[in-house]
Amino acid sequence: MQALVRIMAQLRGPEGCPWDRKQTWKSLIPYTIEEAYEVAEAVETGAGDHLKDELGDVLFHVIFYSRIAEEQNLFDIDDVIRGVTEKMIRRHPHVFGTAEAIVEASEVPGRWEEIKRQEKRDLAQGRGDDTIPSVFDDINSFLPALLWAAKVQRKMAQVGFDWTDVHDVAAKVREELDELAEGTARQDQANIEEEVGDCLFTMVNLARHLKVNPEAALRASTRKFQNRFRTMEERLHREGRLPRETPRDQLEALWLESKKHRP
Repeated sequence: MQALVRIMAQLRGPEGCPWDRKQTWKSLIPYTIEEAYEVAEAVETGAGDHLKDELGDVLFHVIFYSRIAEEQNLFDIDDVIRGVTEKMIRRHPHVFGTAEAIVEASEVPGRWEEIKRQEKRDLAQGRGDDTIPSVFDDINSFLPALLWAAKVQRKMAQVGFDWTDVHDVAAKVREELDELAEGTARQDQANIEEEVGDCLFTMVNLARHLKVNPEAALRASTRKFQNRFRTMEERLHREGRLPRETPRDQLEALWLESKKHRP
């Protein structure tokens, strides 16, 4: 770790790398997001060696942000490590404190959220902040839309605002689809966009009730369809053809064939 910290200091130093010296927190954001998704891809594809490399890249970004902060006399990497260490101890009183032991993993998120809310209340009180607290206070609206929707729904569910029967959620999905069909029939583009959003939001809710991570499920389906189409491309390539030059009925036949090889 310290060797990597020293490397970062040298890269940002007077004789360091012009690109690294130019970066700011804001300019690093797109690269950090990309690295996080590369970690996800490595996990989903089961590429252990690739995952090791990608985790290293993410760690380097943590050190990069911390170095920029250190240059501004805000904090350094030791402060980051100390902060997360103290937080993990605080939020696991059933392991490191005197709280009642937790047997089931399903009990942990609720206690975690309660501790987190108390920490925020204490922080607000210390600042003299009298803003009315909300269940959404700790939700980052810059999350990918599916994850944002799922987190909003989960927060509302924690205070009792939720469907109690998954069949009711499924019925709501059908209702939203009917409303989308009505908007489509009217060719009302603004309403169509709103109803598509409502359909997606409700599908996320259905996924939550079925204990399915919507982001992971959509990524898996997207990868599946991409792989199937790749099989079609390979078949057409062997025949000296391109997808855009192939009649639709033949593409459909190839698609059905690809499903047999990549279900």
